[in-house]
Amino acid sequence: MGVISILIFLSASLCLPLPPSSCSSRMRPVQKSLCALTVLTASLAFLYLHVWSPKPYTTVDLRRGSARMPEQLLNSHLLVPEKKYAHIAFRIKEEILELLPKNSCKCEVEPSINLPFQKQLFGHVYSIEFANAFKPSELPKINSKREQEYRSYRQRSQSPADQVLIVRANSPLEYPAQGVEVRPLQTILIPGLSLQAAERTLYRVNLTATMGTFDVAAEVDSVKVEGEGGMHLAMLASQLDNLNRQMQFVTYTNTLFHPNTADTVQFSTDEHHATFIIRIRHAPTPRLYNPGSSSGENSGEYNISALVTIATKTFLRYDKLRALINSIRKFYPTVTIIIADDSQDTEHVQGPHIEQYFMPFGKGWFAGRNLAISQVTTKYVLWADDDFIFTPRTKVEKLVDVLEKTSLDLVGGAVREITGYTTTYRQQISVQPGDDDGDCLRTRQGYHHVIEGFPDCVVTDGVVNFFLARTEKMLQVGFDPRLSRVAHLEFFIDGLGILHVGSCSDVVVDHASKIKLPWLKTESEKQYAKFRYPNSSDDSINVKQRLFYFKNRFKCMTGN
Repeated sequence: MGVISILIFLSASLCLPLPPSSCSSRMRPVQKSLCALTVLTASLAFLYLHVWSPKPYTTVDLRRGSARMPEQLLNSHLLVPEKKYAHIAFRIKEEILELLPKNSCKCEVEPSINLPFQKQLFGHVYSIEFANAFKPSELPKINSKREQEYRSYRQRSQSPADQVLIVRANSPLEYPAQGVEVRPLQTILIPGLSLQAAERTLYRVNLTATMGTFDVAAEVDSVKVEGEGGMHLAMLASQLDNLNRQMQFVTYTNTLFHPNTADTVQFSTDEHHATFIIRIRHAPTPRLYNPGSSSGENSGEYNISALVTIATKTFLRYDKLRALINSIRKFYPTVTIIIADDSQDTEHVQGPHIEQYFMPFGKGWFAGRNLAISQVTTKYVLWADDDFIFTPRTKVEKLVDVLEKTSLDLVGGAVREITGYTTTYRQQISVQPGDDDGDCLRTRQGYHHVIEGFPDCVVTDGVVNFFLARTEKMLQVGFDPRLSRVAHLEFFIDGLGILHVGSCSDVVVDHASKIKLPWLKTESEKQYAKFRYPNSSDDSINVKQRLFYFKNRFKCMTGN
């Protein structure tokens, strides 16, 4: 600041009026120029020091501690008890013990009795070891990188709010078990703090935090408070009611910024200790969509054009794409249709409410899905293949009604083949905890339960390639663009824990006929078949299994 003082002094000196003299008239223009230059320099110097001078910000270590790896959920002390319980006899229930996760899953196909039409009724049971997608010489390096990335992922994703807290028996401390939340760097009152202790001469409670400070919003008579504004707060009183009244005014202020974490607060009195969590996070910003005005006389009807965008990915099949669009327009003339196109010889598909986006040739199936979904501006997106045909049974309103009235994020319909066979492709997907080699992925046909109020709809984990979804949820999960040719269920696997999925069998779309004599196929149809149905030498399946092994950390998969 000494430089600024000198500049201010010089500017003041130069800007003083000159005494009258014969040369003052000649010096005045020079003095004005020097005055203006000095004032400008001083102003810039002050601005520089104000903006770029070091600020007393706290340096925060964002590196989490070593990630806690999955523990053996079947703890050894249950079978070999501690000394206190060693004399107590017990009997193991093997049928229940087998249900508990043991962090040692295997993908084995259990032998079964051969029944007529078993494959048609129950599917083909299979098991895949994903490590076989790599050469033996590649595995050590791949495993090392995978383990490093997995530890990094756990460090980023774990929060103090995830830890198990055990409430000790007969504690006189009352405190909030869950639901306490503060926004970063903000202040809240901590609800529910109280002490229910036997009569004594002096009562004392202590609070300790790691990411914030405590204070009191009011001071209660006959209560001594120590440590206001710090991470440790103590309160003492000879009257229990006064102490409990004081605890109603205890505040917590987050001081170490993090957009989404938690502080573990220690609460104690004498020999009793308790722990509770204060969640620290920005409240999620809502993304609301205008549903538009009602489309009919009945105010309860949905405005499908305002709520739904239909998205599709096309490749070399413009005849089928135009048939899809024509069928849509019979029932939904103003719904926006978004097309992602990675054909080689492109054709412009024109018409009202149609958006066509071109991609590099053969960019791929999931990359096209990403592009199409990224352009959706409505609340819901309906995904349809480019060879589907809408019919009177393709009631998009029914799917909208399900999402509007339930907590589901995505609901599938049914696809009807030209033979009359209709499929919903309902899949139950689960992941069993594994060991250092990875976890086990399990898929099987079926669903979890029927949805109340919608007798034709069920809750499941994966559905057929015709579904309506909340746009923001689709964007959250995304589609891995490395899956370019053969992929579908991978989206739902990536969405485990994010997507709440349903399936309704009463909303049906037709599938254009795939039956065509070989000598009648066009060149584009032959080229499409080459990409869509890769031969045994193609690497698509290998790529998928490598991704399962490294990206998802699966060691194997079983399904039917």
